[in-house]
Amino acid sequence: MKSLAAQNSPFADAGFQLEVLRQPLPQGTVFPAFGQRLLDHGLWPLKPSHISILQVNLGKMCNQVCKHCHVDAGPDRKEIMTRETMQLCLEVLAKTDIPVVDLTGGAPEMNPHFRWFVEEISKLGRQLLVRCNLTIILANPKYHDLPEFFRQHRVQVVSSLPYFTASRTDTQRGDGVFDKSIKALKMLNAVGYGHEDSGLTLDLVYNPAGAFLPGNQKALEGEFKRRLQQGYGITFNNLFAITNLPISRYLDYLISTGNYEPYMEKLVNAFNPAAAANVMCRHTLSVGWEGSLYDCDFNQMLDLPVEARAPRHLRDFNLEALSLRDIVVNQHCFGCTAGAGSSCGGETVA
Repeated sequence: MKSLAAQNSPFADAGFQLEVLRQPLPQGTVFPAFGQRLLDHGLWPLKPSHISILQVNLGKMCNQVCKHCHVDAGPDRKEIMTRETMQLCLEVLAKTDIPVVDLTGGAPEMNPHFRWFVEEISKLGRQLLVRCNLTIILANPKYHDLPEFFRQHRVQVVSSLPYFTASRTDTQRGDGVFDKSIKALKMLNAVGYGHEDSGLTLDLVYNPAGAFLPGNQKALEGEFKRRLQQGYGITFNNLFAITNLPISRYLDYLISTGNYEPYMEKLVNAFNPAAAANVMCRHTLSVGWEGSLYDCDFNQMLDLPVEARAPRHLRDFNLEALSLRDIVVNQHCFGCTAGAGSSCGGETVA
């Protein structure tokens, strides 16, 4: 039987989340529970505002091994979404009005059914984003026509470029990545991407190379546009500034360099309730490569599925039930609520 204190606790009806919050932290460090911080600002339990984006992870296979990767993706990863699971995604889209599909990985283009999936989503008339690491375009001749394929299907291309210099980019993503990224960006520009009034959107993603928060997104965008235009003649539409979350390889980096505690303190101290009110998990549903459902891509990598009262797999998909779920949170969520906030679309507050 629960104690009186437990019965009166704001977490009494959310035991599944309370257990998540009690998970041990690296090095035994204790920080304020993220759920408690939400409660302090009247945001507990965190609920979806709507579901407008279905973010689909097509697998963990990638041609790069980036130091900050929260997916721990690489050429040796075998997890890959099957065509049968993709068909379940299509069935979900066909019976709902979710307007945006966001394809990610790994390198989503390495999935053998990637092009078929894009074509089928296009037939449904949904806005389609592909998170392209750029170097995949040059990795193999079979990918060289990706810019034209993206153009044909009006895909919004979202690409990571840590910085506008080779040294900073290659330190984070590997030797030679910057030069290959520049070549790929020029190929995308050549078919119309990033040009005003072309209707072909090319967005870049910036995330810090060290244990610090990103700078002002608007200022960074201006600097990136100026430097890439002047140095390489490259144009793009928007820059998304994303905070690195303490997960997988980036967590390993923080611990190995003795930066875990200072970095977590930065995130906790920079908690912004306005950012918390607009985090991506409130409007995005994440689909794992095997069809399981998660509140966000980060929870997916931590194997934290949507709460037990909601459907947890595509085959049981129920939009109404998922719209009423409580969002599962943990300490890493401080990364999305620090400062101006962070999401797959960059800052969450001005």
